[in-house]
Amino acid sequence: MDVNQVLESTLSPEHPSDASTRQNAEQQLTHAAEVDFSGYLTTLAHELANEQAQPHIRTAAGIALKNAFSSREYARLREVQERWINQIDANVKKSVKDLALQTLGSRDGRAGQSAGQFVASIAAIEIPRNEWPELMAALVENVGQGGEHLKQASLTTIGYICETDDAQLRESLAGYSNQILTAVVQGARKEEENMEVRNAAITALSDCLDFIRSNFDNEGERNYIMQVVCEATQSGDVRIEAGAYGCLNRIMGLYYDKMSFYMEKALYGLTIIGMKNEEEDVGKLAVEFWCTVCEEEIAIEDDNQMAHSEGSGETRPYYHFAKTAAVEVVPALMQLMTRQDEDAADEDYNVSRAAYQCLQLFAQAVGSDIVPSVLAFVEANLADPDWHKRDAAVSAFGAIMEGPKEVQLEPLVKQALPLLMEKMRDDAVQVRDSAAYALGRICDLLPDAIDPQTELPALIEALFGGLSSNPKMAGSCCWALMNLADKFAGEPGCQHNALSPHFQGSATALLQVTEKSDVDNQLRMAAYEVLNNFITNAANDCLPVVAKLSDVIIQRLENTIPMQHQVVSVEDRITLEEIQTSLTSGLLAIIQRLEGEIKPQADRIMHILLQMLSSFGPKSSVPDAIFAAMGGLANALEEDFVKYMDSFVPFLYNALGNQDEPALCSMAIGLVSDITRSLSEKSQPYCDSFMNYLLNNLRSTSLSNQFKPAILQCFGDIAQAIGPYFETYLSVVATVLQQAANVNAGSDAYDLYDYVTSLREGIMDAWSGIILAMKQGKAQLLTPYVESIFQLLSIVAQDHHRSEPLARSAMGVIGDLADAFPHGDYVNYYRNEWIQQLIKETRQNREFSARTIETARWAREQVKRQTANFQGVQMS
Repeated sequence: MDVNQVLESTLSPEHPSDASTRQNAEQQLTHAAEVDFSGYLTTLAHELANEQAQPHIRTAAGIALKNAFSSREYARLREVQERWINQIDANVKKSVKDLALQTLGSRDGRAGQSAGQFVASIAAIEIPRNEWPELMAALVENVGQGGEHLKQASLTTIGYICETDDAQLRESLAGYSNQILTAVVQGARKEEENMEVRNAAITALSDCLDFIRSNFDNEGERNYIMQVVCEATQSGDVRIEAGAYGCLNRIMGLYYDKMSFYMEKALYGLTIIGMKNEEEDVGKLAVEFWCTVCEEEIAIEDDNQMAHSEGSGETRPYYHFAKTAAVEVVPALMQLMTRQDEDAADEDYNVSRAAYQCLQLFAQAVGSDIVPSVLAFVEANLADPDWHKRDAAVSAFGAIMEGPKEVQLEPLVKQALPLLMEKMRDDAVQVRDSAAYALGRICDLLPDAIDPQTELPALIEALFGGLSSNPKMAGSCCWALMNLADKFAGEPGCQHNALSPHFQGSATALLQVTEKSDVDNQLRMAAYEVLNNFITNAANDCLPVVAKLSDVIIQRLENTIPMQHQVVSVEDRITLEEIQTSLTSGLLAIIQRLEGEIKPQADRIMHILLQMLSSFGPKSSVPDAIFAAMGGLANALEEDFVKYMDSFVPFLYNALGNQDEPALCSMAIGLVSDITRSLSEKSQPYCDSFMNYLLNNLRSTSLSNQFKPAILQCFGDIAQAIGPYFETYLSVVATVLQQAANVNAGSDAYDLYDYVTSLREGIMDAWSGIILAMKQGKAQLLTPYVESIFQLLSIVAQDHHRSEPLARSAMGVIGDLADAFPHGDYVNYYRNEWIQQLIKETRQNREFSARTIETARWAREQVKRQTANFQGVQMS
């Protein structure tokens, strides 16, 4: 293998003609790593360190080295790290690491950066194992005595090492805090003349702040760190100043309790100066400092209130930084909001948008005290000839809708509503968009301030007018209309609500917007989304209108079929599929609202959905929406859905087996649950195939672990649907559940914790369904598995951070199992103290829903019956 040629090929431009060349080169590298990992690393390390090699070759070698120890999958990452630990000779390790450290001093900055990434990859493996103890000392020495390139690369390397999420490495790095701090502070000082070095040091300091808590606890060291960072905000280099404000953000988030002295002496003034900086990057980060202050103080106030309600005396220090600074910071924020860029895209994050976000947080942190200064700004600028100021005034009013007392805001909102609706007709589209967004916040947060009789009609008219006027307003108008529909829907299933008089007109207006041939597709999709929300929130007196809408939506879907043959470009295909997805989602909303009343339309619906499924190629997003609609129809029709199964099930089988399209496969798994729950025993003829596909997916290495909880839950749904007939699959599924119960996150694998929790939820849901199925005359078949079920319940009981769904599922299994064995076969298990404690903790958790608490009460009653009625029964 000509390593230079292969490395060069991996950097082929992202062009279709070069794709095969690049893919072939990457395959050669993968093969070389598999055949001789030591030789592979040695060759790449020499190429990276070779000062005579071309820069792009060295860069490619560095990327390949880093990639040899990288993976997005946690299990795969551990696997590649084990290769370094167990397969590489100590001499080879030393040689490769020495070459990487040597490369840090290269005059080729990209090679030094690549070497730093590789060093960080190895450090992540060795530092937690107490290996490579000389690394940090070497990096510190480089910063103190090395040339400029070596200093910069060494500081960058420290940053790469410290930005890790690995819990073991983070814990180990705390032991190196003195060395890390020595290096980064030395590089970040104002005495450092090289701005590249100083910038690298500030970046590394931000990355290492988590690990220097012991240093921050020392007043002398803390004072020096804060001095260095504060001086960096005045460096004159935009990158360093922005980085320094970024450091202050992190420091405030990590060490709020130690910030009182520094706020008083420096940070109030420095951050206000920074907010006024003409450089966007500096101004944004200075604003974000105050976002962090507000977020911390909102969280502290919540924590302290909870502690007080629980009778705890342990409260966090609360210094009211935001309240103290509001008199200066809030006016500065509102002035920054006048610096809008009329050409900014929706996703652009500039200083004006940062200031708006910060003003929202100030309103939540400070409360009613913020209102007078904001009102003064609004009154001064609402009619200004400059649209920037009008826009800032409208936005500022909307920003304070959450935080101040409602009793103070409601009369202000009533006064402002006519003015905001007038601004929906402003000459500047930016002002109109901000007015729509402000109205959306009012609908969301203060709906009681809107009178349904006198103000709601005008508000609906204004928002529909805005929706039709400009695509740039579509997002804000739709969000406002959806908030309005949610807040004025009344109780679920009510006969009449505040939207009822406007439902027909709103639906007609939305259909008119969506059918215009020249309408922007973004606007069309937004209008369909609003229509779906109005349908979902329709009162019973509007159901005849909803039923008529089904004819319109189905007809429009039917009209899209011939359009599929008229597509001539990728853009046309995307536009058509977006329309079909929106219409299908609308159909789902209608089905879910009409429930069983959709039956007269069911044949026509299934015909068009099956026709559409037959016409799509791979990678289309429309089948996801079709499957969702079919799931809704199955739920509505229940056992009557069986008449469509023979026509539909081939598509479902194909999706279940399509591991190349994970999203579609996931939808199919959920649809199996919907269909089996709806069909009950009538789903039995299809269950052999369902189970085979589900078990294959469970064993697959192509699908991620995130599929497994849903598959396990699906087993429970199938069992509950077909009852005792599930005996055919019991032994296989029980073995799978027992194996899955052995999966643990480990004390250091925080990234796996959520997965393990959801996996246990799936296991519990599966057992619950199986127990209910076997209870119908075949309970004794569960006997071999009872002990493993209680073992898992014991693990759940020991997890004090268990999720609510897991707690509720555990309660269900405890109660179902007791109910399945009413003669006390397993009473000794139920006498375990941890069972009582688990039920008690679930029942008394104030944050859990009424459904969960009721399930816990039911489980408690089942356990009481077991332990009271069968005092002398021995465990089987």
